Amino acid sequence: MRSVTYSMNVSLDGYIAGPDGGFDWTVPGQEVFRSWIEEIRQVGVHLLGRRLYETMLSWESAEQDPSLDEAGLEWAGLWTRLPKVVFSTTLEAVRGKARLATGTLAEEIERWRAEPGQGDIAIGGATLAAEAAALGLIDEYRVRVYPVLVGGGVSFFPQRERRVDLDLVETRTFDSHVVYLRYRVAR
Repeated sequence: MRSVTYSMNVSLDGYIAGPDGGFDWTVPGQEVFRSWIEEIRQVGVHLLGRRLYETMLSWESAEQDPSLDEAGLEWAGLWTRLPKVVFSTTLEAVRGKARLATGTLAEEIERWRAEPGQGDIAIGGATLAAEAAALGLIDEYRVRVYPVLVGGGVSFFPQRERRVDLDLVETRTFDSHVVYLRYRVAR
């Protein structure tokens, strides 16, 4: 059965965006970016909230950007070919290999788990991840912790989440002092 993963960049004080909504502190170095490329290769479908979908839209046409380096082109190619499901109450249409969700988050995850195929079901966006966590649907948390305190903003971990025991699966420290932590939910 496919795993449901929640993976984001996060400040040391637990935020994916600062008080002003900015996340310029998450610009990855080459080594961290390469880890994102390797992770996205393991994803079969990406479930996104509207804000993250809109943030990632620039990648839909990035393959034509002459300023992108080899890693950027590789990421763009992987991202544009990846099926995406967008959860939004305001969008009427989406682009590329994305579609608007037709069911609840639980129904969409159940549908993807039932379909033949490989790759993780990745969840992107704090609001969507909070819903998945509240429903007990997340199998793994993957966190790239940046050495910065932003003092508030959008929390990686939803405040309404119940206690969840985790097993440490993997750690890695990058040259940029970003620390990768991968935890599997203990069931």
